[in-house]
Amino acid sequence: MTQTVLAVDLGGTKILVGEVTPAGEILKSEKYPSTVVDQRSATEKIKTAIRNYLQQHTIQGELIGIGVCVVGRVDTEQGRWMEIHPGLSDPIFLADELTQAFQLPCWITNDVSGAALAESILGVGQETGNFVYINIGTGIAARVVADNHLIKGGNHNAGEVGHMVVDMMSEDICTCGRAGCAELYASGLGMHNQVLKFAPEYPDSIITIEGEKRVTFQELIAAYEANDGLAKKVLDQALHAAAALTMNLIRVSDPEAVVFGGGVMNDGWFLNHLVTFLNAKTVRFVTKGFRVTTLDPNEVALKGAATLAFIMEKGVKTYA
Repeated sequence: MTQTVLAVDLGGTKILVGEVTPAGEILKSEKYPSTVVDQRSATEKIKTAIRNYLQQHTIQGELIGIGVCVVGRVDTEQGRWMEIHPGLSDPIFLADELTQAFQLPCWITNDVSGAALAESILGVGQETGNFVYINIGTGIAARVVADNHLIKGGNHNAGEVGHMVVDMMSEDICTCGRAGCAELYASGLGMHNQVLKFAPEYPDSIITIEGEKRVTFQELIAAYEANDGLAKKVLDQALHAAAALTMNLIRVSDPEAVVFGGGVMNDGWFLNHLVTFLNAKTVRFVTKGFRVTTLDPNEVALKGAATLAFIMEKGVKTYA
């Protein structure tokens, strides 16, 4: 019988639970209600989701453990969920709680770390042990894998590159307290905010702004292709910021490949334009190229959670 892992991906609007094989095949999955208001409430939602899944579905393989991806800071080796949002910290030994509740060994990691783990085993990691994974969605985060090691940092906070300054002259203040951070310009939320900022300068723009509704990336692309001035301003700014961020990470970590994930990157439009902003000398050692992940963005964290469990069950902490 094939060994499997019960994988859990905690998102802002849903919890995805599924049984996953070592090859990354999801045998069955189910979505359940989520919350990320605080760690205790989210922990209880995770427990409820796992219970419901086990009641609703027959386990098909030999279940060896539980792997969980959550938002925020995670100490994987200790199984401790340290922080759900910056400044909102209620450390919980989540792995121990789930082990006691379900009598299965459990391991936890951050969701972007999980995606990088999945890339390490199921994706670009089959070609190189040195790569950068950059997730550009509502926010921006990245993980560096160097010599097959996932860099985690002294406080389990490595990779928060959305707060890397890419415009020294900017007066736009980020939530982190600094000005000119990449997330202000190149993230999904950042681009929306830049649309609001510059809209008065482009009264003839075809972009529709409706109350609290966020302007989507697809709306921006459509307007850009229609030669809309506001869309060109915002997207060119975003591309410059993302390119600067990417090149900074290349200079720091010397990867052979750069892989992009997240909603902004899904259809390849952003990457196809971003590469035209890259300096040839800076990227000359990225011999295995720039690519959008081939792993389904809706499943990559689930596969990452499972990958973590399979790795840790064998006692290998290389990627923890």
